[in-house]
Parts: sequence; structure tokens; C-alpha cells
Amino acid sequence: MNMPSAGLKPTPDSTSRQAGLAVRPMRGEDIARWDDFVANCPEATFFHRAGWKAVIERAFGHRTWFLLAEREGRIEGILPLAEIKSLLFGHSLASLPFCVYGGIAAESEAARAALDQAAQELAAQRRVGHLEYRNMRPRETRAQGGNWHGKDLYVTFRKEIDPDHEKNMQAIPRKQRAMVRKGIKAGLQSEIDEGVDRFFEAYSTSVHRLGTPVFSKTYFRLLKEAFAEDCEVLTIVKDGKLIASVLSFYFRDEVLPYYGGGMPEAREVAGNDFMYWELMRRSADRGYRVFDFGRSKQGTGSFDFKKNWGFEAQTLHYEYQLHRAKQVPDTNPLNPKYQLMIKTWQRMPIALANAIGPHLVKYLG
Repeated sequence: MNMPSAGLKPTPDSTSRQAGLAVRPMRGEDIARWDDFVANCPEATFFHRAGWKAVIERAFGHRTWFLLAEREGRIEGILPLAEIKSLLFGHSLASLPFCVYGGIAAESEAARAALDQAAQELAAQRRVGHLEYRNMRPRETRAQGGNWHGKDLYVTFRKEIDPDHEKNMQAIPRKQRAMVRKGIKAGLQSEIDEGVDRFFEAYSTSVHRLGTPVFSKTYFRLLKEAFAEDCEVLTIVKDGKLIASVLSFYFRDEVLPYYGGGMPEAREVAGNDFMYWELMRRSADRGYRVFDFGRSKQGTGSFDFKKNWGFEAQTLHYEYQLHRAKQVPDTNPLNPKYQLMIKTWQRMPIALANAIGPHLVKYLG
């Protein structure tokens, strides 16, 4: 385990009140039970899965604390946490970096309270700037005491899809539907890739165009390794030439397109539009019933693109407890102080950007 058990156990008073409930780090022998809990807890998400621990440690070198609350050998709640320490971007403990959802998933209020207490104690021990929960639904964290703050920036886009392709097509607003049909008429084809090479080329090309540091190819390989058939790459081609690609996660009855990108030619043939339609179509055929378009920042092109598909924005409730920090962090690209960095990155040769990017982006969880 990554830290001693001291500080993770409830105080004697809380132990007696909670009738034997104990909080401790997840161990190797707990992984199957942890994932069983995630699969069955309504408020758990794909980003609560145990596999993220190895991915974050191996891809980025960050310390993790995956905490579980159990009573008589039965898990009642979980909280995956990872620590990021950077001179440039600050020192944080979050659930969970590189993930859009996180926070405490519990089936009892006692477990929720115990995990929250353990996280706050850990944040104080590690002397972090702030503790962060990435909640899909609002938590009454301010009532728990402490210096908690919210941030009204992120939204997610989720929508039910139908087994009938034509119903899904007609549910797309007219202008966006025309873009999908443009891709179909262009003769685009979709293929499932076992590896990440073509995906990485499309993804890295796109993020370079946006002025954003790139994740390493190793990170995406680790995602495929950790989540196996629940992590899939769909690639779009025209006459055998790469147009666009998306890496998606599957969880319960949901499909979550998470990382994607397109080559310069994608714009001419509506490659990205066709790609998301094709993912929706294939997922519906496989019995998935929720299409989760993922997180976007309000006021961005990504936000507008997803809204154009007829998806309604749903606020994400990210909450921050300040410890050594004086204010809520603001490391998103909309912050004016990062505009020069973005423009410089866009002008950088892509080979150089792909070499430097992974060393920077690991601190931008």
C-alpha cells in the first residue's frame, strides 16, 4: 500500500458510532471485490474502477490512495484518490485526475462520512493545496465542515439511445444530421483497431492543432491493457486512409467516447461527425442504451459541438476543499494566462510537441 494505515482509520469515537466500519487502502486481493462494488453501486462510474490505480501510477508516476470502507469484510464505499505535485500547477489530491467523474461512491452514509474524513486527513498529512471531488451529482460537502468551494465550469452530455437507428438519426437536429449524412455519402468506413497507433496519430494531430499537450502513446496502451474489451478504438478511413479515430469506454449500458481526434482531411468529409454517429450505431446494436459524450467546458467549441447533436448540458459538481491553497485552482485553457503557451504549442513542430507533451500533461489531471 502507498501509505501507512495511521490516518486512514476512523477515530475511536467514530469507530464506535459506525459499529465496526473501517477505512483502509485497497490491496491487490481486494481488486475483484472493489470492481464488483463499482458494478453494483448506482453512483459509481467507469472512473471508479480499480484499473485506474495502475494506469495512473504507471503512466504518470503519481501516488495513489484507493480507499475502501468495509464492515465485517463487506465493502460499503470507495474513494479513489491520486496526488499530483507540480511546481507550475500546484499540489493536489483528487478523485480522480484524468477522469471526468469521481468522488465517493457509497451505499451507506456512515461509509460516506468515514471516507470523507479519511480523505481530509490524508490531504492534511500530504500538505496538499487542495482536495478535489469530481461529482456527477451535488454533494452536501459544505455541510461537512471545512473550506469547501464549487466551480461552475464543467458540464457533461448524456443521452439515451434507441435500438432503432432511424430513431437515433431523427433525434439529431437537422443541421448536424446533414453532417452525418455527408460523411456517409463520402464513403467513410469504420474499423475496430486492436492497437492504438492510428488512434494516436489522429488524436495527437488534433490536440496539436488546439495547442494542447499530448498524452503519451504508452498511456493509451495502458488503458487498453487495464480495461481490455471495455476500452475500444474505432477508426474511420476513406479509401484506406486515416480520417479520424476515437477511444471509448464501456460501462454497464453506457458507451463513453473519451479521447478522439481527426486528421486535417476530416473536416472536408465530416469525419468526426460520421465517427460519433458510427459509434452510436454500433453501440446500439450491441445493446448499449446511454451515449455519454463526456465533459466539456462551457464556452468552448467542444461544448457547442455536443449541443448541436441535441444533447442537453448537465452540470458537473466539482468541489474543492482548500488546505494550503488560497483559492480554487484554475488550470484550464480558458484562463488568459495560458493563451501564450497555447499559441506557442500550436507553432511547435508536432514531433517535438509529441516528445515534450507527455512530460507536461501529466501534471494537468
